[in-house]
Amino acid sequence: MPIKETLRLALSALSVNKLRSFLTMLGITIGVFSVISVMTATGALQSSIETGLTFLGSNIFQFAKYPITQGGGRSAKKYENRRNVTWAEAQAFARQMEGQNAALCFKIFDGSKQATRGRLKTNQSITLVGSNEYFLLANAFNIDDGRNLSPTDVHLARNSILIGQELVKRLFPNENPLGQEISVNGKRFNVVGTLQTKGGGFGGNQDGICVIPITRYLQDFGAVKRTVNIAVQPESTQAYERTLNAAFGAMRFARGLKPGEENDFEYYANDSLASAFASIATTVRAGAFVISLIALVAAGVGIMNIMLVSVTERTKEIGVRKSIGAKKRDILRQFLIEAVVLSVAGGLLGILFGIIGGNAVAVLLKADVIFPWDWALIGVTVCCLIGMAFGMYPAWKAASLDPIEALRFE
Repeated sequence: MPIKETLRLALSALSVNKLRSFLTMLGITIGVFSVISVMTATGALQSSIETGLTFLGSNIFQFAKYPITQGGGRSAKKYENRRNVTWAEAQAFARQMEGQNAALCFKIFDGSKQATRGRLKTNQSITLVGSNEYFLLANAFNIDDGRNLSPTDVHLARNSILIGQELVKRLFPNENPLGQEISVNGKRFNVVGTLQTKGGGFGGNQDGICVIPITRYLQDFGAVKRTVNIAVQPESTQAYERTLNAAFGAMRFARGLKPGEENDFEYYANDSLASAFASIATTVRAGAFVISLIALVAAGVGIMNIMLVSVTERTKEIGVRKSIGAKKRDILRQFLIEAVVLSVAGGLLGILFGIIGGNAVAVLLKADVIFPWDWALIGVTVCCLIGMAFGMYPAWKAASLDPIEALRFE
């Protein structure tokens, strides 16, 4: 029998019991959906981070109180109980690093701020940063208009401020912001420059940011419970290791650590950030794959049971077909195709919904939308294998029926 005719008969048999076929497919759909949605979401986030990682600038490392990722429980308590990196320690670090020709960026981040100008105001999710002239370099920002913060701004604690495009749009919709005054949580600042747009990053909006001299920040908002992050850019790639070693020594000295004492600060760079996320993504993917595999095996057992029921219901049909010349391989192929069609159809639905669901999560987290071709192909292949593996026994049982006995079946 031609394969086209076999396929037609298989589809016709499945369409007779539409609800039963749909419910059988549903198990495969759920299993594939779970794995594809997770793979799509993590893939989109990882791709966004790896292609646009701008948490730190190029060739830069950073010291901070907290690691870039931290768990809960005792681990979180450990970091909470650490001493803050104070402004005095940051200055001591700078003195120790003299002669290294490295750019040192000191910064304090403070979220959930609101900027206002007259009746115009932003939402309460603006990030205020206290930093110095190296903030743009250390965080891969560029000036759109105006100028950067200067060493004099920092030394004299001027009320100068750089604003991101989110503040420009909300506070100066039809005006040039340079030279204008704005307020951030009741403190007034003079706009000296605007930052070029950067969009989303790590699930947040990097355009909702404003930067003031760190000395002004400490003066206006206080130094209590503030911890300073220290970013360092060596003078060249060749000097990276030398500068990193010197920086570790300077940081330990500034923190007052004795020889043999464990570091009470964290170090990370762009590669460590990407590696940390890749490690988390791998763990999430492995968990999703195991759970989905269990769901797919359970769905495969469901396919086998439904196909066995179908064989029993169609015993007389099989006898008629065999009596008019259908060969064993034709019957085997027909029932095997039915099982594979059920599995692959459910898998395709799971892939479609999984991609939509995974990319919906990526959009909410402001990551790039992707189509996981590799996992989609893997999903289709696995569904084919499940259909063949769990459909083989019912198909073999149907093909092995004795035509005389099958014709007598009621």
